[in-house]
Amino acid sequence: MPGLTLEDIAGQAGVSRSTVSRVVNQDPNVRDEVRKRVLEVVRQAGYHPHVAARTLASQRSRMLGLVLPRSVSSFFTDPYFPHLTQGIAQSCNQSDYTLGLFLIGTEEDEERTFWRVSRRGFLDGILMQSGQVGDDLIERLVAAKVPLLVIGRPFHQVGISFIDVDNTEGAYKATSHLMRLGHQRVATITGPANSTAGIDRKAGYLKAHSERGRELDPSLIVEGDFTEAGGYNAMQRLLPASPDAVFAASDTMAFGAMRAVREAGLRIPENVAIVGFDDLPPAAVSHPRLTTIRQPVQQFGAAAVDLLIDLIENGMKPARRVVMVTELIIRDSCGASRRGQPGARR
Repeated sequence: MPGLTLEDIAGQAGVSRSTVSRVVNQDPNVRDEVRKRVLEVVRQAGYHPHVAARTLASQRSRMLGLVLPRSVSSFFTDPYFPHLTQGIAQSCNQSDYTLGLFLIGTEEDEERTFWRVSRRGFLDGILMQSGQVGDDLIERLVAAKVPLLVIGRPFHQVGISFIDVDNTEGAYKATSHLMRLGHQRVATITGPANSTAGIDRKAGYLKAHSERGRELDPSLIVEGDFTEAGGYNAMQRLLPASPDAVFAASDTMAFGAMRAVREAGLRIPENVAIVGFDDLPPAAVSHPRLTTIRQPVQQFGAAAVDLLIDLIENGMKPARRVVMVTELIIRDSCGASRRGQPGARR
């Protein structure tokens, strides 16, 4: 109930602040005519009396904000974000919170959003997708002392609560799986080099090579941008290096890579095996079905809401950090079944 205080109600009802407090806390020692007058002011303000009473009593808005430092077009074209938002929204509903969505595409958007979401009494807490190098919005929100949970590992972690999946270990599982299948030239399409997810998934790819004593070929590492077009363009750049397998740092990029492989007259997985990262619904129905690293996106969103509410209820210190596990889902695009290894979870 942002903007409506106990003093506002008291002034409009012609009673004291303590009388309003007793009304909203359902104190029986209030005359019926006074109680009706106070609740009528609340009703005329356009709020449900019970919701208004609870909000006034707790001094909370029962609203959470989800801040995504992405363009609107990226939000609606990358299937990861709708699934994440669905998990967050469902958890908010179950916890009786309202969710506000803030999409940031420009510096002007960021400035307007900061002043809105940091305004005292507007939101009880904020979920924010980890941004890119040079993005200082997280630090500004921390300085404003707004209960904040970052989705994804932030670049600067001191004093910041965040929730993430183990991106490094997931990428390591994917790359190691391709190597165990006998592939010798395992390439990768990384995420953006200025994002922590891109950095961590590349680190897992490098770890798999290092542990097996494999020499790195720089021509087998191409940066993508988590879009299908980015995966397609990156695969076109990889093909001259003759990879026999590719780990793409997102399912969306993997689908673009698969299209580039087919257009080159090659077959998946016979000529080029492919593994993605996410396990979004299209992975199970693509042709061939995509082997991928499953991160529980909707459960991840729900866990983020639970953790943020805990921060609101119990304080922001010490900072909390939760890292969820990933799972290798083996389907057709890696060629495991053709080598005598049936589809499985690893």
